[in-house]
Amino acid sequence: MRAPRPVLAVAAIAIAYVALPVLGLLQRMPWSSMGDLLARESITRPLLLSLLVSGIAALVVVILGTPLAWTLARVEIPGRRIIRALVLLPMVLPPVVGGTALLFALGRRGLVGQWLDRWFGLTLPFTTAGAVVAAVFVALPFYVIAVEGALESGSDELEQMAGTLGAEPMRVLRRITLPRLLPAMGAGMALAWARALGEFGATITFAGNLPGRTQTLPLATFLALESDTEEALALSLVMLIVSLAVLIPMRDRWLPGRRPER
Repeated sequence: MRAPRPVLAVAAIAIAYVALPVLGLLQRMPWSSMGDLLARESITRPLLLSLLVSGIAALVVVILGTPLAWTLARVEIPGRRIIRALVLLPMVLPPVVGGTALLFALGRRGLVGQWLDRWFGLTLPFTTAGAVVAAVFVALPFYVIAVEGALESGSDELEQMAGTLGAEPMRVLRRITLPRLLPAMGAGMALAWARALGEFGATITFAGNLPGRTQTLPLATFLALESDTEEALALSLVMLIVSLAVLIPMRDRWLPGRRPER
């Protein structure tokens, strides 16, 4: 199909608008000293911590998000629209507000956090576990929306047929629903992992910026901008490469009915 020239012109402007900051970033990269920069502990330590936090967060998101997405897509429950809005709220809520909300909910004097501290001696703010909690909070909607969309767009005739033939619901879920859902789950998990890896606002508000404990790549980048521009650029390059490595292979998995591009 041939697109009208005005449409192509506007699309080209939009592409340039998105690509220009990336090109500006790449143009300023200290390529000659990049090897030495990437070997610094001030870069490798937040990188390893970010991989740990985002990896655990992605696993938690899958465990919590899969039943949640299935419930929202297949079960008629009272207030489903309100529940869906609450689940997707972190996508539009400013991350700093999300971190503040977590602090007042799970902090040592928070709504639930005071009981966690009193009964179990569990303190989440300003810990690595707190960074995971913040990452899960902001990443969960990305997984849920991907999996719920796949459930709603896919046919459930096989599931209904299996139920009619006497298969138990858990068996139907395990043998039919989940295998068909794996591509969407993989795409949703990749998006959630990338979002958790790049989380900044909720993390710094709820978990702080403690080197070796809660200082992830985005926080280290922000700190380096004030003292070492080259290090900040190297950290940005790592984030850029990781983000593209996740987005490019997953592109055709979150566009239903689209044939993979060669």
